[in-house]
Amino acid sequence: MNRGQSLSTPSRRRAPDSGDPPDDRDGPGHPAGADPGSAPGTGPGAPSAPRPLAAPQRASLSDQVIATLREQITSGAWPVGSRIPTEPELVEQLGVARNTVREAVRALAHNGLLDIRQGSGTYVIATSELAGVMHRRFADADLQHVAELRSVLETAGAKLAAARRTEQDLHRLDGLLERRESAWESGDVDRFVEADRSLHMGVLAASHNEVLSALYADLAEVLLAFLRVDVGDRLSPEGYMDHSRLLRAIREGAVEDAGREAAAHTAEWSHGPSPAAG
Repeated sequence: MNRGQSLSTPSRRRAPDSGDPPDDRDGPGHPAGADPGSAPGTGPGAPSAPRPLAAPQRASLSDQVIATLREQITSGAWPVGSRIPTEPELVEQLGVARNTVREAVRALAHNGLLDIRQGSGTYVIATSELAGVMHRRFADADLQHVAELRSVLETAGAKLAAARRTEQDLHRLDGLLERRESAWESGDVDRFVEADRSLHMGVLAASHNEVLSALYADLAEVLLAFLRVDVGDRLSPEGYMDHSRLLRAIREGAVEDAGREAAAHTAEWSHGPSPAAG
């Protein structure tokens, strides 16, 4: 093939020698064996003509606003439980019409990321569409079943963390443990529950299994509801669980010990009566 020849350019047919008998099957412009009544490229076995590509459409302004608001949520700028700016504030910050902001907020509420509460505001309830689905699907689940799921995920995550943790992971986990201890000493239930969840999410992150840690994060609100029931209305000494042994096992690379420590945190719930009953 010549360098300048296009792949789609058909080759010219060789004119028959003067001594060659003519082939009656060959009509002008038709290859041997083709149906003369068929258009080129439509005979038996011929590839179908490709469909023309549609020109890409520019994203609508509403879609751009949705993407901007979702980024605020997924990045943690608007954490779960926080109230987002009011509609007038968003209009001013984004420089778009009120209807555009309203449409974007409603879309994210429909997807389960936001909760619109009349007279109170709009709150972040999930960090992704999947988390929103999980929250709605398992909002009324038996908390003993949630405990069993939590045990499976955290045990697997702790064992992987013990095998794969880095020095940076250990430094982060030490800080999260200190934060948990400080929250316990403060007596603030909500603060402690959030700090405890953050520590467990840190352990899952140290597993360096993105699928496992993402699944755990998507279930975070369901697990948080479990933790609130687990802790109760106040922090009592008998309810305290030491997590330093878990971190020690991870630091030492003791895979089985890390798994046992993680499983022990939910063993009482997993084998006892349903916590939903009391």
